[in-house]
Amino acid sequence: MYQKGDVILGGLFEVHYFTVFPELSFTSEPQQLYCEGFTSCGFQQAQTMAFAVDEINRDPDLLPNIKLGYQLYDDCQKLGVSLRAAMSLASGTEKEFLLDENCSGSPPVLGIVGDPGSTNSIAISSVLGLFRVPMVSHYATCSCLSDRGKYPSFFRTIPSDAFQVRAMIQILRRLGWTWVGLLFSDDDYGVQAARSFHSSLAESGGCVAYSQVLPKDNHPTELQRIVGEIKSSSARVVVVISNEAYLLPLVDEVVVQNVKGLQWIASEAWTTSSVFHTPRLMPYLGGTLGIAIRRGEIPGLRDFLLSIRPNDQPDNNPGNNMVRQFWEAVFGCRLEPPAGWVEAGGDICTGQEDLRDVETNCGDVSELRPEYNVYKAVYALAHALHDLLQCVPGRGPFSGHSCASLQRLEHWQLVHYLERVNFTTGFGDRVSFDDNGDALAIYDILNWAWLQDGSVQVENVGVIDESAPAGQELTLDEDRIFWNFESRKPPRSVCSESCPPGTRVARRKGEPVCCFDCISCAEGEVSNTTDSAECLKCPEDFWSSPERDLCIPKGVEFLSYQESLGISLMTASLLGSLICAVVLGIFTHYRNTPVVKANNSELSFLLLLSLKLCFLCSLLFIGRPRLWTCQLRHAAFGISFVLCVSCILVKTLVVLAVFRTSKPGGKASLKWFGAGQQRGTVLVLTSFQAAICTAWLVSASPTPHKNMRYHNDKIVYECVVGSVAGFGALLGYIGLLAFLSFLLAFLARNLPDNFNEAKFITFSMLIFCAVWISFVPAYISSPGKYADAVEIFAILASSFGILVALFGPKCYIILLRPERNTKKALMGENKIFH
Repeated sequence: MYQKGDVILGGLFEVHYFTVFPELSFTSEPQQLYCEGFTSCGFQQAQTMAFAVDEINRDPDLLPNIKLGYQLYDDCQKLGVSLRAAMSLASGTEKEFLLDENCSGSPPVLGIVGDPGSTNSIAISSVLGLFRVPMVSHYATCSCLSDRGKYPSFFRTIPSDAFQVRAMIQILRRLGWTWVGLLFSDDDYGVQAARSFHSSLAESGGCVAYSQVLPKDNHPTELQRIVGEIKSSSARVVVVISNEAYLLPLVDEVVVQNVKGLQWIASEAWTTSSVFHTPRLMPYLGGTLGIAIRRGEIPGLRDFLLSIRPNDQPDNNPGNNMVRQFWEAVFGCRLEPPAGWVEAGGDICTGQEDLRDVETNCGDVSELRPEYNVYKAVYALAHALHDLLQCVPGRGPFSGHSCASLQRLEHWQLVHYLERVNFTTGFGDRVSFDDNGDALAIYDILNWAWLQDGSVQVENVGVIDESAPAGQELTLDEDRIFWNFESRKPPRSVCSESCPPGTRVARRKGEPVCCFDCISCAEGEVSNTTDSAECLKCPEDFWSSPERDLCIPKGVEFLSYQESLGISLMTASLLGSLICAVVLGIFTHYRNTPVVKANNSELSFLLLLSLKLCFLCSLLFIGRPRLWTCQLRHAAFGISFVLCVSCILVKTLVVLAVFRTSKPGGKASLKWFGAGQQRGTVLVLTSFQAAICTAWLVSASPTPHKNMRYHNDKIVYECVVGSVAGFGALLGYIGLLAFLSFLLAFLARNLPDNFNEAKFITFSMLIFCAVWISFVPAYISSPGKYADAVEIFAILASSFGILVALFGPKCYIILLRPERNTKKALMGENKIFH
């Protein structure tokens, strides 16, 4: 449909709901696609735009001396068709587009009213937004279209789904419904609104019992599954965000399964749909509450619609074909009957029939909702253009305070004025846009009353006005609401009832927050209120009595000398210390024998002393932690082990140095490993660990700590290391020396000698490293006193490993094989061990 004018406005409407694509044979030129399934609603919306343009042209105050024209396209509810139409509007339909001094030729489309679909609007606006072509939709509600970064020139006279969702949430909160089911269509409209509904309901304290997507293909199995879940759910309120096309097959399945006793909440897309108002469906859908677009009144529109005639427009106007389809649909006749039509009993239209003589929605202007939005969209564009033309040169909003002109008008200039448009309709509604291009959100709340005679009456029972003061947005007359229940009262839809005093609310695992169990307070907590979210905890050093009404002092826990674990570790520690003393006595008694002399007896004595200290330092980890024991335990442990490992390292270096003397020029290296140098090396290496311990104790000393995380009814006394870096440096230094000893001993293991001690050092360091590498994860994962037990075990295990690996073979020779404890045996060809 089109009408010529000085300025052209484009329009996109859903006049047909089905598109037939031509068969592509690739052997001939394809035919044009065509649309089927005429809808009077879309036709009436298109005619409303034509009426608004005609009314503006007759208004002497709005756009004087300028005639508006229009060019309207049918999008056939198909994205490809809609996008092609939008591109045609934006680029012009003529092969050549010229503007001469007289402004002749087809003028450009200044703005577009539509598209009604959210998916179509997203695609079109993404493209037209690049060129700032203003687009004012009357029915696209997806909240995603509020993104000005993606859609900078998109506006709408219908509220965003974000407002619709907030309106639904207010109704649910007002009626105390916190447990609801959600159904939504599988398109941008449904998916975006459902996502917003989930988050908004959670913020308000409500929960979604189930969330299901209405299938596009209406597959029976899927519909049966969805209705089965509705039937089995305890939620008695069902929110549906969809249009009637998606919902109708599901409602049919609801009837088949006889699912009654539900309160339906309708989105604006199907609230006013009369297709559900049938005696078959109303026993199930009666009492539905719905959000509806604000109803408006347009004086003169009814007469305009009733005056439509198929012969009033020239045949070359595409709109004439649209009027013909409308005429044939209303009167059930044919203006140009096909062959055999009359013979089959069909009627022929004259074109002079009177629309007042038939029941049709065409003349019904009592429920103008999307049509009213179309009306406001046209007027918004007209007012924006009017404000643009009222600009005074030198006071304009553009660069250099310039103004826009009609002859050189850019789309972005009209967008600037459209963002600031502000006017009031004849019905009294103010029209303006916020920073996102959204209109002021005003909704009617409708209720489907099922009367005794079987008819349906849609009652307006409230209003939601987002511009109202906070807390006053919702006005709901509950006395006028028809409840489709035997009690004639609103249903109760909650997942769990309130919890009595003495209990607390406990959420069910894997279920929403509204679903909970009422359980007694846990140990250490008390409660004396209804629906208590949590029980009150006892003071830090106290615990609850068995009756949960009294707090008593907590028990204490630490690794003590009285328990079996502490006794076992203490026994092992004393045993290791005793063995060291025995070995030391043996070596002292046999200090002049070849085996003792050959293995650097002074370092061996010092090593035995350090091992004895290692065994004894583990006793500091047993007993109630105090400041001095916390400070001393790690320092003693670190210094003792460094002394031990330093002795082993020096022994390894001595072995390497001895074998270097057998090579030419190698005797000079032995002077660096004399007795004095050996003692000095051990002292320096040990002093460095002592310095680390001193710095650690001075900067962040280990202290006793009462740990209450491990047990509810006990206090675990433990030592905190204070500085993790200090503790790490202590262990790292020991590890470094152990690794060096292992590496050097491993390199020297195959040196030719009957009594090469490097093999035993390698084995002992391998045990040492394995124990302490395993210690780290075990220590971190062990709670309370078991962490101390793990550390004691690591000390004892590594100490026993060194003791057995280094001194076991020597004691074996000294005590059991004395014939080998001779210089001849040591210097002979036979190996000591096989």
